[in-house]
Amino acid sequence: MYLPTLKYKKVTEEHNLKKEYAKLYEKFGLNVVYYRKRQKLTQLQLAELANIDRSHVSAIELGKVGVSFDVIFKLCEILDVSPKELFDFR
Repeated sequence: MYLPTLKYKKVTEEHNLKKEYAKLYEKFGLNVVYYRKRQKLTQLQLAELANIDRSHVSAIELGKVGVSFDVIFKLCEILDVSPKELFDFR
């Protein structure tokens, strides 16, 4: 069952990301995209499985928001990867 939780605007207002880490957020987001597509999932499908809003998935993939450990662990479970793999920046 899909329950929208976080809205993109709300998340960006609450989390002021440090500019010096912007590239790392972007690399993390690119890994989420890579593993999502490897599982042949759309952003909406991933959002529903992770119980987050689709716009939040988009913001994660674009490196616009920080991600809680709870969401990271859920994404790893869904994408069938370890946290280490998700943070393995190429």
